[in-house]
Amino acid sequence: MIRKYRVKAGLTQAELAVRLGVNRTCITKWETGGAHPRASKLLEIAEELGCTVEDLLRPDLEQAQDSA
Repeated sequence: MIRKYRVKAGLTQAELAVRLGVNRTCITKWETGGAHPRASKLLEIAEELGCTVEDLLRPDLEQAQDSA
């Protein structure tokens, strides 16, 4: 879900990485499922992407709302 909201926010992986103070490879791993961000980073990610932490954690919730 991070990728979806990053693209929607018009950010590249490198731009988001700089804003979050992480390496771009972290963003790649988060987006591909190779790793997950620490819980302490989720609020910061959500704020940068203009979404909620729940949006990032519950993609199934969004899909259910889209189909309703």
